[in-house]
Amino acid sequence: MTLLDGDVGKEYTIKNIATEDEELDAFLFSLGCYSGEPITMVSRGKGGCVVSIKDGRYNVDNELAKTIFVES
Repeated sequence: MTLLDGDVGKEYTIKNIATEDEELDAFLFSLGCYSGEPITMVSRGKGGCVVSIKDGRYNVDNELAKTIFVES
């Protein structure tokens, strides 16, 4: 499932990131968002969600959340 389908307050493991954009992929990697890393959905809003990766919180829009595949 994608991050967009996730539940608030639940921790997931990133399975993969489905993007062909190398800059975006490098940016996400610099945030610690890569395969095997835990990610927690902190809150969800109309245009996106807030996630916790490592020690940081980030706002992720819906389009980006659709590219991040996670598993429980």
